[in-house]
Amino acid sequence: MREQHGEDPIVTARFRDAATKVLDALLEAAPEAATELGEHRYDDRTTELTVEATIGRASMLVDALSALDDVDDTGLTPDDRVDLEILRTRVSGTLWEQTELRRFESDPLMHLPAAGLHPLISRDGPVPERLRALTARLGQVPARLEQARSVLHDMPRLSVQTAIERARSTVPLLTEDLEPLLAQDESLAGPARQARRDALEALDRHVDWLQAQLPVSDGDPRLGELNYAARLWYTLDTETSPDALLTRAESDLQAIEEEIAELAVRISGRPMSPGLVREVLDEVAAAAPVPPEQVRPFCEQALALLTDRVRELDLVTLLPVPVRVIEMPPSQAGIAVAYCDPPGPLEPGAAEGLLPTFFAVAPSQGRGYDAHLLRNLAAHEAIPGHALQLAHAARYRGGTPVRTAVRSGTFAEGWAGRAEELISSAGLGQSAEDDDRLRLMSLKTALRSAINAILDIRVHAHGMNEDEAILLMTARGHQEAGEAAGKWRRALLTSTQLSTYYVGHHEIRDLAAGLAAARPELSPREVNDELLAHGAPPPRHLRALLQLD
Repeated sequence: MREQHGEDPIVTARFRDAATKVLDALLEAAPEAATELGEHRYDDRTTELTVEATIGRASMLVDALSALDDVDDTGLTPDDRVDLEILRTRVSGTLWEQTELRRFESDPLMHLPAAGLHPLISRDGPVPERLRALTARLGQVPARLEQARSVLHDMPRLSVQTAIERARSTVPLLTEDLEPLLAQDESLAGPARQARRDALEALDRHVDWLQAQLPVSDGDPRLGELNYAARLWYTLDTETSPDALLTRAESDLQAIEEEIAELAVRISGRPMSPGLVREVLDEVAAAAPVPPEQVRPFCEQALALLTDRVRELDLVTLLPVPVRVIEMPPSQAGIAVAYCDPPGPLEPGAAEGLLPTFFAVAPSQGRGYDAHLLRNLAAHEAIPGHALQLAHAARYRGGTPVRTAVRSGTFAEGWAGRAEELISSAGLGQSAEDDDRLRLMSLKTALRSAINAILDIRVHAHGMNEDEAILLMTARGHQEAGEAAGKWRRALLTSTQLSTYYVGHHEIRDLAAGLAAARPELSPREVNDELLAHGAPPPRHLRALLQLD
């Protein structure tokens, strides 16, 4: 018999049991991802990227989908119903990636070992367990790379070049970064060092092979219209088509251009002219340069300033988030200029804020960093952006572990965009001039967000070439040549992720406005807290949880 709100306790119990088992199967099938999440049962394993192993995983995923499809969602609570849909989309997307897209056959980056080794080296945890797991994973590197050479074909040249760079940058990870950990337990250091020697030799052989493949690496990194549309659905979990998204992004780009032009006129006191926005951006950046050796301490100061400002304005509840600013490790460089690396949500202590979050910044591209850009970057990556949002998400505990382990990139980037907007709209309270300059950089980031989506769609679904992309980024996005070249590279190496910034920001902004209108008694802080109180679900599911449909 169903309870008052329509949920059936028997159906609920069956679903929660099935969801836990499906999630366990997903984590076991992706050991490196499990380690990132803080699930350490599979730390001594690596994902086997062969045709035979992929067939086995596909069979597991089909069985998982069947189990989820058997659930009567009318007997579930709203939260469980959302978890069911999130898990179903994740399983379906993983199955499609492995059986239809099959990137493991053409993307050499998928076979490199650093992603599975880095968290065991960089994250805190019991040293003996970490060293045993590292030794096991290092021991699998030679066979893993040999398997890669047997399955890879039709590789894009850029992917091969990037894989060579990443493989070489793994050397300092396994030497300089690993050595302090080895020194903590000499009894386990010997086997680890031998496994490391074998892994480094295997990496050298693999780099030689990759270099030999460069002349014949002529695969197309673009997904094509149909594959892009499918992957966009699984990434965003939205029914917006690529063409509809492109039309909206191009329209918004024009509106942002008009807004940034008006602000440039106000800041400069000069009448509008074709080159004024770029001139003012250059003047603002030149007036507050941050040399490379000062980037890290400046970001630390920016975090303190932002934290105080969020508290003063009562924008959102601050949680104890120990953020460490670091220079981006070489093994992680090559795609983004910065990232937020939080503790895995399944790690003991993550929900209590006992573990550090890393805010990594890469060496600057093009013109370099300036104070206003770095403050905006810190708002996006750390406070009140990713680091704070992820700390709120780590506290969420539902009836299943689904929303703890499966997080929407669209939601995460959407909140980070909202974080920038909250800070730039309120200002840092130092001076009106500084607030205008911060707003200018925030609008430049908004230009970049819209252009990211345009690039993503036009490159992968409409064949945009490099010259067209660089012109779009430099002429309309006011990006430096080095920054634009890096983004072109990123657009080719990734797909659909660049669209999450633009789509997520718009959907989170709409949700905030809808919640404020539906519940006018809520303060701005309470609105933001409510947005963050449900984990990190895709925005369309958050709309249902907030009862805004």
